[in-house]
Order: sequence, then C-alpha cells, then structure tokens
Amino acid sequence: MLLRRRAIVSFGLRMCSGHATTGLLVDTPSSSSDMSEFRKAFSKAKRIAIITGAGVSAESGVPTFRGEHEKWRKWQSQDLASPEAFSRYPSRVWEFYHHRREVALSKKPNAAHVAIAECEARLKKQGRNVVVITQCIDDLHQQAGSKHVLKIHGSLTETRCLSCGDVDVNKRSPICAALKNKGSPDPDVAEADIPVDRLPRCSESDCNGLLRPNVVFFGETLDSHLLTKVEKELEICDLCLVVGTSSIVYPAAMFGPQVASRGVPVAEFNLRATPKSEYFTAQNTRVQTCTYTHPCLYWITLMMLICFLVESCGEKNPLWTESANMITRRENIFKDHGGRNPL
Repeated sequence: MLLRRRAIVSFGLRMCSGHATTGLLVDTPSSSSDMSEFRKAFSKAKRIAIITGAGVSAESGVPTFRGEHEKWRKWQSQDLASPEAFSRYPSRVWEFYHHRREVALSKKPNAAHVAIAECEARLKKQGRNVVVITQCIDDLHQQAGSKHVLKIHGSLTETRCLSCGDVDVNKRSPICAALKNKGSPDPDVAEADIPVDRLPRCSESDCNGLLRPNVVFFGETLDSHLLTKVEKELEICDLCLVVGTSSIVYPAAMFGPQVASRGVPVAEFNLRATPKSEYFTAQNTRVQTCTYTHPCLYWITLMMLICFLVESCGEKNPLWTESANMITRRENIFKDHGGRNPL
C-alpha cells in the first residue's frame, strides 16, 4: 500500500493519535536479504534523512510521554504540554517542565546519538549529507556532535517570552529560585502554586514578561520556516531512517510515509511496530522498504550503520567494538529473562 503524497504544511499542528501499537513483535529478527538490501541502499545514498523520536533519548534516561511517564503526578503529561494548561496553570506546567529540564540537563548522549553524529561527520568527508529531523527536545543530538539538526518540537534549554517574543538559550539550574527543588513527579507531592511574578521572567530591558519553554505544545502549529526546511530535506533525500518514534504524533508521523511514497528506501528501527510500519513493509515499484524491530535496537541497528559507513575499518572501529560488547551483554540479559526485555 502506498501513501498518496501530502504536503507537510497541511499537517502543521502538533497532534497525537491514540492508535499506538503495543507489544514487542515476535518475529523481531529481519532477514539477511533485507539487511543486505539496506546495506546497498546506505552505501549508495548521497542525502540521508534520519527522523528520530523520544525513543532514541530513552536509552539515556530521558523520560518520554509514554508508558510509566505517561502521567506526572495525577495529570496526563500530554494534557500539561498544552497552551491551555499553561494559560490556566502556569505554575503547574512550569513545575512539570522544570522537572523535565533538570532530568535532560543531567543526561548524556548514548551510543545512538553518537552513531548518528559519527555518521554525519564521516559521510561529510565523502561529500555526502546527513540531516537529523528530530522530535526530541533534549539537545542530546547536538551534544553528541550532530551539526545538521532540525528540531521540529523546540528545545527544553530555550525559553520564549510571551510579551516580547524573545527566544533565548537558558541552561540555568534551577531556571529560577522559586522552582528550586520543585517538579517532583511523585503523586504525593503537593503542588507549589508559585505566584506568576516569581516564575521565569524575561531579562530583556523594560520587558520582564512571563517566559515559557520554547517547545511546541500539543495543539500548537509548528514553525512554518522550519517545516519548509524539513519539506526540502524530505524532497531530496535518497534514503530515510525512522528511529525510536511511536509515529502517532503529527506531523512527524507522516514524514517517513511521505518519503516512501516517492519510492525512496525507508528503514524503520523501533522496539515495536507502529501505525506507520505498514507503509515501510509494502513492496513498491522501486524498492523494498522495511521495518526492523529488536529489544536492543539502538545498539544493534545504529552501530550497524557505522559498520556500513566505515567498512574499511570494520571491527577496528572502537565505537563499533564497544557497542558490539554492549549488544552481547544486552542479548544475554534478554535471554536470561525468557525473551522479555527488562531494560
């Protein structure tokens, strides 16, 4: 089944579909022929688009909006990440985001981030291009060394003034005195109810407006200029990787299928099948797109990318050797738990 081509701009609102596929696939190993075809496609690709979601950063310990982190205290995380919630309960929403900021600021890039950054750096020397189109708001891709990153959902380390519109990088911890030691997700913790004049304020002269996290809340429109850049990258890429995303948040959920509709190879790397996996497993007239699922997906698939990329180095690549050892350890843990992923 092919998806008819659709313009990204028509899906400008960040929205979430409730139709998420759950449960680890039984037939997780992909065939050697699929991997061989992927390897060929990767070796020939000149412009690679890598679409990443929160699952990539989950390996670093950054909470997602799914599973055990679906709630913060007694509220749904998604409900707090909305313009309506911020307008009505700015203290509560700032507590929620302050916790997410503090967690993100304490985390480091994992092997997936490093592999993607390494991929970009090495391909650049060969005159090839890699762009990361990410839904992550933790900046771990940049910390790992990725240079060409389009952050479609914004950044936790940036603030935007509601009065003057100034956007500023802000990595202060805590972001303001009133939020110090606030934001615990424990449902028994009382709400801080911080007066609005003590919440983060704009430092621009003669402003002092209320700041908000410079992230895209659910229901808000994504930046049109950024979407134009994304559209261009999706138009010209000759290989697309979809990594660590549930594919239920729009418009990002449509990026991979849009590329696949052009007959461009798309490889999806996820722990579970997603609502868009069917678009990547359908045979079209030009290429077999495919989905790879595995309990150790980030260590295996993304390190495999590096192996493909630096074929002349092979296992002499220290990054590959280190990750191969981690893969072995995680596979053993997986087997010890009867095929259930404990990580």
